[in-house]
Amino acid sequence: MPKAKDISTNEQNFLLSLLDEGLRIDERNFEDFRDADIQFGDSLGHVEVKLGNTRLVVRVSAEVAKPYEDRPYEGLFLITTDISAMASPLFENGRQSEDEMLVTRLIEKAIRRSNALDLESLVIVAGKSCWMIRADVHYLGYDGGFVDATCIGVIAALMHFKVPDISIDGDKTIIHSVEERAPVPLSILHVPICVTFSFFKLDKKNEDGEVTTKEIVLVDSTAREEALRHSEMTITINKNRDICQIAKPGGQQIEAITIMRCANVAYNIAVNLTALIHKRLKEDDAIRNKGNLAIELSAENER
Repeated sequence: MPKAKDISTNEQNFLLSLLDEGLRIDERNFEDFRDADIQFGDSLGHVEVKLGNTRLVVRVSAEVAKPYEDRPYEGLFLITTDISAMASPLFENGRQSEDEMLVTRLIEKAIRRSNALDLESLVIVAGKSCWMIRADVHYLGYDGGFVDATCIGVIAALMHFKVPDISIDGDKTIIHSVEERAPVPLSILHVPICVTFSFFKLDKKNEDGEVTTKEIVLVDSTAREEALRHSEMTITINKNRDICQIAKPGGQQIEAITIMRCANVAYNIAVNLTALIHKRLKEDDAIRNKGNLAIELSAENER
């Protein structure tokens, strides 16, 4: 994400001195993830996520399309992002930055390449028609953690979304309305969660005048903390301890033991966020199905 341009030298020194003393300006521990708030909208596939002062809205839609020629047995999944000056003055309207493209690629890998969304289940007629699932992400506020918040929003919206039921009559594909048949939920095989770590290197002189370097690792940095970090790493993991990807833009060297320690922290965060997503889904489902037996008859597993 872009460097904050409004941080003075005094504020930089203050923030770094806090980190050197083991403190953060929002009173979190170094390994603490901010409290995430997930709220579903009236329509299926509409979710709003708040992570501190970072806010975004995800809308999932579906339409019938033709699968790729080299992948006739797979459906399509696309992610689009819209980061405008509404989120922060650091962004420009109508211009996609490299950081925005990085976010899109990271989430696309986390969802599609990890097989979180079963693309084969989206096929209607092999090689001829399939569902194209599209997730549109709109950012309303920026205070760091774009990758983590986006992953939470996209996977929660996919789990909330349902496609219309279909039937095949000869060469004709019939898409049934909600009044005719109940829509079908997407096949989500697991719930990947992105956790981003920020690395800081503080140089200090000892009594002999020798310079020593102190490395600090933060989880879920705010925008000001992101502006001061030396490098970053995003680990995508699920509650089954499957590491889906490790992204380390910038090429900064990180010790293997540090990566293992970060993976353990990311796992605990993924477990808590996965439980939160399922809890919000159950609450929304209870509201939507109030007065009928849909909840009692449901046999869906929490993956």
